[in-house]
Amino acid sequence: MRAGQDRRAEISDGSGPGRQDAVPRRVLIVDDSRLQRHILRRLLLGWGYVVDEAETGDAALALCRERPPDLVISDWMMPGMDGLGFCEAFRQLPREGYGYFILLTSKQEKLSVAMGLDAGADDFLTKPVSKSELRARLNAGERILEMSRQLRAQNRLLGQTLDRLQAAHDLIDGDLIEAKKLQQSLVRDRHRDFGGAAVSLLLRPAGRVGGDLVGFFPVNAQWFGCFALDVSGHGISSALMTARLAGYLTSATPGRNLAIQRDGAGQPAPRPPAEVARHLNQLVLGEMASEHYLTLVLAQVEIATGQVRLVQAGHPHPLIQRADGRIESVGRGGVPIGLLPGASYEEVRLRLEPGDRLLLQSDGITECPVRGDDGQEGGGLLDTEGLMALMAELRDSRGTAFLETLLWRLGEAAGGSDFPDDISAVLVEVPGA
Repeated sequence: MRAGQDRRAEISDGSGPGRQDAVPRRVLIVDDSRLQRHILRRLLLGWGYVVDEAETGDAALALCRERPPDLVISDWMMPGMDGLGFCEAFRQLPREGYGYFILLTSKQEKLSVAMGLDAGADDFLTKPVSKSELRARLNAGERILEMSRQLRAQNRLLGQTLDRLQAAHDLIDGDLIEAKKLQQSLVRDRHRDFGGAAVSLLLRPAGRVGGDLVGFFPVNAQWFGCFALDVSGHGISSALMTARLAGYLTSATPGRNLAIQRDGAGQPAPRPPAEVARHLNQLVLGEMASEHYLTLVLAQVEIATGQVRLVQAGHPHPLIQRADGRIESVGRGGVPIGLLPGASYEEVRLRLEPGDRLLLQSDGITECPVRGDDGQEGGGLLDTEGLMALMAELRDSRGTAFLETLLWRLGEAAGGSDFPDDISAVLVEVPGA
């Protein structure tokens, strides 16, 4: 009965088949001494290991290729390939898990131990082998192998998780690509000539989709409208809100477009911009139930006279570039849409003379980071003064060519075409006299 208790204690101390969730470990004994192999074999079989034997390093390598061992106990001094050479060759073999290598030696010099470690040995045993010491070395090897097994299992699980995440990412990315196409389709026409005035659009999301939206719409034969808006935040939720807002501002049909009403004769006519902003504020707060808000500039242009009526709701100040090159900032600032119930907005009126142009731009332009004079990051932001300087340089460029060149110059100043925020703009131009 006592012997049986000792046997169970040996197995349950962490070595051999006492591991609860694994098959018995395979041990390879490599020694040119038949007696030494016999002694080790009896001990290992008694502890529940599966044992293989080899007399030389070459024979051991052949066995390792056929049946990779979990642990190796190898003599140092052997004819032909010695223990160091076998250990180095063993480490070069392809295998799934780790192999624990114990080197038998009678050498006591520290230099010899260092040589063994350099060759890839994990532990050492001095001959003649002590049963208790061998057992302790095997237990240490078992712990290393178990940690290696757990690490491989965790790595497999991590790999599977990463594969699933990559598949989900690819699916989402594909959907975002389609969403980008749909969002870009909201701005089908990038340029239109209304006769006495022309309008051009620029829209460049920072990611797959963005929160900026620009557009224009005819009101009647005398008026057209244009707008630039920026929904707070980035990504899918902002893009969904811009899509809904597009329905309020892009249609040319009174009743569908908040900026178009019917006059006393039942004909389409421009609705006062400040009234549009108030109505849109009520819609965002009352019906959309969103945490997002938006900034907006809405302008209505009378084609024959160049008269402009606009409202500014937290969007950057529009800029007018006069025919003589002077650049003016216009607007009243205003409260963003969707922040304050009952917010009021003021209408601004101005006139575009022949050769003048009006730029409605997002803060992605004025807040675009630029490089310093040394070409390094940290040069600050472009700001309004920088945008005015670019407009002055591009004075002779018109329409979409002006906007595309402006975008290229922004990328040049920022040191790349990846912008931290959406880039959008509307350019209204009156032909020169």
